[in-house]
Amino acid sequence: MLTAMGPRLRAAREHRGATLAGVSRATGISPSTLSRIETGRRKPTLEVVLRLAKEYGLSLDELAGTVPAAGPRTFALRRSGDDKAVLPLTRYVGGLHAHKHVLPAVQELPARPRQVSHDGWEWLCVLYGRLWLALGDQDLILKAGDVAEFDTRHPHGVANASPNSPVEYLIMFGPQGERLRPRTPPVPSPKAR
Repeated sequence: MLTAMGPRLRAAREHRGATLAGVSRATGISPSTLSRIETGRRKPTLEVVLRLAKEYGLSLDELAGTVPAAGPRTFALRRSGDDKAVLPLTRYVGGLHAHKHVLPAVQELPARPRQVSHDGWEWLCVLYGRLWLALGDQDLILKAGDVAEFDTRHPHGVANASPNSPVEYLIMFGPQGERLRPRTPPVPSPKAR
């Protein structure tokens, strides 16, 4: 149970868009201790688990994985004064996990999305609106139906690129670098036959 808690703590932190340094400031737990707990190199004490549960707004049962959630849980996130809703679509126990993000409408476009980097691989698909994806020095504006795939060790960040309209997108994330693997060959369109 304690071993499986590390990935759940990491997923909860990532759902909040929080860094190890930010959680450290909020809880008083050193970033190195948080990192070792998340990677399973250290077992958390009850005191540490209680602090993190409070910080992430989760119950101990949710962190321990001892009871199934009644349904999908929505995390309301605050970052740079903007609300961001995240709806987990899978229960995180390791490997690939998926969630839906909704960025609210904005009056003005931001200067540039704040970028982060971390271990893993991400696949992103825009469902509605326009999403600004900053990948290092590159800026992409993705529209509904557009897909991006990237190594999350590369600096990346997103923002709503649609003034006065929300943007919705799906993310599949492999924290250990897991990637999506197509298993079927492309089928030619009826026009190509």
